[in-house]
Amino acid sequence: MRAVIFAGGRGTRLAPFTQVLPKPLVPIGERSILDLILRQLGENGFDEITLCVGYLAHLIRAVCDASPIPDVRLDYVHEETPLGTAGPLTLVPGLDETFLAMNGDILTTVDYRDLVETHVRNGNVFTIATHERTSKIDYGVLHVEARKPGDSRIVGFEEKPTERLNVSMGIYVLDPRAIEYVPRDRPFDIPDLVLALLAAGEPVGAYPYTGFWLDLGRHEDYEAAVSWEKDRHLLVREGLIPA
Repeated sequence: MRAVIFAGGRGTRLAPFTQVLPKPLVPIGERSILDLILRQLGENGFDEITLCVGYLAHLIRAVCDASPIPDVRLDYVHEETPLGTAGPLTLVPGLDETFLAMNGDILTTVDYRDLVETHVRNGNVFTIATHERTSKIDYGVLHVEARKPGDSRIVGFEEKPTERLNVSMGIYVLDPRAIEYVPRDRPFDIPDLVLALLAAGEPVGAYPYTGFWLDLGRHEDYEAAVSWEKDRHLLVREGLIPA
């Protein structure tokens, strides 16, 4: 199976770490985020992986080439100018079959093989792995009804409500037809692609996942990942979970 990893961003949300390291190389325990992702994909049967690189690309290549993943062929596509989160797909040769695409800062236990198989089974052109997140609003929210100009009445009040939202995990499955909607030589993001597909009536699927997932572009998720890795090492050492 084929996979594409977006690893060319500057990672501004994770500064100051990313001032000296590209975000995919930020460490989680003894390994980088990217190394963990590559090994997971290899274990799930992805034997051909393309890294879309840009910012500090030479560091990514040096680290990956120094620690090759068994039975995985790794190649690189370099963005001369930033092309967004979907634009780099136009640079990747040979995407003529269904493939996985994902951000290079994701820590999750999702079953990548099942995600691809579900995409194919449901006949989608594009599938997004989704996760439910709770968002708390730190204000009292008013429900206001406008009766007439200058006369509004409060009809409801919620003190610091929470919302449950389905968010993108930054992991996708695409058929080659999806790339036809990505313009060449200019920035284009995944949300732009999704909207273009929906406008064209193409089937876009969701793959809900309730298990472990962290977006390591966020400081709070990165800190949670470091804690998780420490706990995991303890469990491995005690023989309670496999290495």
